[in-house]
Amino acid sequence: MKILIVGAGKVGITLAEFLSLEDHDITIVDNDERAIQRAGNTLDVMCIKGPGGSPSVLREAGAEEADLLLATTNMDEVNMLCALTAKRMGTRYTVARIRDVVYTEDLESLRRDLDIDAVINPEYSAALEISRLLRFPAAADVDTFFRGKVEMIGIMVQNGDHIVGVPLASLFEGRRAVLFSAAQRGDEVIIPDGAFIPQAGDKLYITGTPRELAAYLRELGRVLPRIQSVFLVGGGRIAHYLAKLLLPMGVRVTIVERDEAESRRISERLPEVLVLNGDGTDEELLFSEHFTNNDAFVSLTGRDEDNLVAALYARQQGLRKVIAKCSRENYAAIGRSAGLDSVVAPKLIVVERILRIVRGFQDKSGGVMAALYRIADFGAEAAEFILQEDTPNLGKPLKDLHIRKGFLVVALLHQERVVIPSGGTVFSAGDRVIVLSHGKGLQNFRDIFEEQER
Repeated sequence: MKILIVGAGKVGITLAEFLSLEDHDITIVDNDERAIQRAGNTLDVMCIKGPGGSPSVLREAGAEEADLLLATTNMDEVNMLCALTAKRMGTRYTVARIRDVVYTEDLESLRRDLDIDAVINPEYSAALEISRLLRFPAAADVDTFFRGKVEMIGIMVQNGDHIVGVPLASLFEGRRAVLFSAAQRGDEVIIPDGAFIPQAGDKLYITGTPRELAAYLRELGRVLPRIQSVFLVGGGRIAHYLAKLLLPMGVRVTIVERDEAESRRISERLPEVLVLNGDGTDEELLFSEHFTNNDAFVSLTGRDEDNLVAALYARQQGLRKVIAKCSRENYAAIGRSAGLDSVVAPKLIVVERILRIVRGFQDKSGGVMAALYRIADFGAEAAEFILQEDTPNLGKPLKDLHIRKGFLVVALLHQERVVIPSGGTVFSAGDRVIVLSHGKGLQNFRDIFEEQER
């Protein structure tokens, strides 16, 4: 595919890195000479210097024949102009990053009026992910499928868990309510079979309905009371969106913001939130505000280092759920190795969304991709497909099919009923199916079968 990326910032460069790995024709446009040079020196992409909203620059970049334009600059207005101009020039599909709260409150009409095909908002997406983590405080990761009917959660195996040292085949005799979908052991990602034996320190990904997952967490002794109060450090866009999600759930929210003017703006926009002006990484301030009386702590400042240090300190002080925002993958890995389970990276959430769009373009025969998540530190993918009339192997029992190594069908939705698959499970047109893949970028549902069955 021919893909244009306008904006060589963190999000644009991250998208270019992942998309170039899948052999797409990538062109990056940016008005900053240093950003263009940096992209050209580190990536196998074409780079063009110039304002992304300029018709002549977009024409030079190939907008007239492009399959996809991603407008990811730091200015919402420029992104909207880029998308509108490129679409009128002939670009097949346009995506704009729109982040400002003023725009997002009326986003659907804005998208329709400007003929933008999709809008990405890394901060709102991050807030959604954090809200899911707060709903499952015992989980390190939570991904949602089938419009919330199925979730995949990541948990850390601890010494004393009854599953340690026991093969999965023995653990789940006669029970298919949840499925162990993947395991991360150190740097190794494993698609487990019945012989897999969990060990302390493993990170296990478990799939099931929210109700069954909650029951299984109780069985593991991981039940935590519902989160009723959250202490947020940093009052940026993520904090705003997160507070708007949590308040209707009856969660009390406190936000600490260093900038005095921004603190006043937050108070005006969110009168139900307790807003404190000060340094949320300062130990004296935290204790003066009794931050340990809260159920959860989320660090959302603009500095990864501050977020990780503050989150690790909150964990040390015994808060039940601690989450940190972190953009740098190497920093996130350091935080996890130090005992911080939940780290959220807004730009990687955007990558998942864009990869799903791109793969949906490439081949829709046999099944349409409806969701895509990278899990286990991007060592595996979980994709949701909607099966079509021409999907191979409809009506055949799963035990009679030859699934390629590295793929696992973890759940399906048949006539609005969630099914954890067994040997007798069959696929039907209209079913929604979740497939987990290890070491392979899954383009189409038919790719999970051996060659003779596709």
